[in-house]
Amino acid sequence: MSFTVYLSGEIHTDWRDEIKRGAEAAGLDVVFTAPVTDHDASDAAGDHLGETPSQFWRDHQSSKVNAIRTKTLIEQSDLVVVRFGDQYKQWNAAFDAGYCAALGKPYVTLHGESIIHPLKEVDAAAMAWATTTDQVVEILRYVLKA
Repeated sequence: MSFTVYLSGEIHTDWRDEIKRGAEAAGLDVVFTAPVTDHDASDAAGDHLGETPSQFWRDHQSSKVNAIRTKTLIEQSDLVVVRFGDQYKQWNAAFDAGYCAALGKPYVTLHGESIIHPLKEVDAAAMAWATTTDQVVEILRYVLKA
């Protein structure tokens, strides 16, 4: 079985690469997709559409361009992994999880124990909560090879 997995969320660590390496080492047939993880490029996604009168409108314009990619890739995925880091509040990741829940798209959350409480509703709708990338790889292994 082949699977497409969208890797959403935190961009400041190499968690995506860890999952990709683990899936490859396990011989899993997985295609990984993700949002644009270059922060500056993401912020500038709509700049080519013209000058904006304020930061609000620049963010608004770029978020809509980014949403084309995010929405399409989430809809095309078989599973979404949503990573929440400890350092920053990832509102976009929470939004992606909510979008998955609304679509009935299975998703797994990946975060530490220190943020269980603020993510209780997000975790409640998830198919699983993982604390390590190895656990995510094991979920993929089970789903694809069991």
